[in-house]
Amino acid sequence: MPKLHIIVGSTRPGRVGLPIGTWAAEAAAQHGGFEVELVDLADFALPVFDEPNHPRTGKYVHDHTIRWSAKVGEADAFVFVTPEYNYAPPPSLVNAIDYLHSEWLYAPVGFVSYGGVAAGTRAVQVLKQLVTTLKMVPIPEAVAIPFFAQFIEDGQFQPSPELEQAAPLMFAELLRWTTALAELRANRPAAAVPPVSAAAK
Repeated sequence: MPKLHIIVGSTRPGRVGLPIGTWAAEAAAQHGGFEVELVDLADFALPVFDEPNHPRTGKYVHDHTIRWSAKVGEADAFVFVTPEYNYAPPPSLVNAIDYLHSEWLYAPVGFVSYGGVAAGTRAVQVLKQLVTTLKMVPIPEAVAIPFFAQFIEDGQFQPSPELEQAAPLMFAELLRWTTALAELRANRPAAAVPPVSAAAK
């Protein structure tokens, strides 16, 4: 069964990305096509990109990068959970993507976005430009959550029926692309699997 990472892109205190990501992971598990893991960027504490070598080389010197590389390299597909900051994704998510190169190659990616009237969709448009540079395949099906505060109750995300219907459609399409790209992803350049330090194990 292919591995799917639901990546929570916001790391700020008070974020709602974590409860939304938790719901997305539960919805993915209910879909049944993936082995699902919720990945919280806050757990990796990545500084602003600080590797001396280009990510394409896979020659990482910092343990935080090696740990992040190992985690991303495990997955066959991704869903990014993102808010919108000034028509763009949060810097934490862009920074995490920029840290790596080969680990992202040939992976399909879906998006769960949240915001106000635009539902985070402008952030997704920016992310699509970024991920295609890394030869990822962004799928059209998505979950866009407008005026997200109305769906948060006691710190938990309570989706509307429309959002509940959108999620399985996204996961079904993501699974199709995961299957189609499996051979390409399995034959990524060797730099996609850099040496893993003891700290990353």
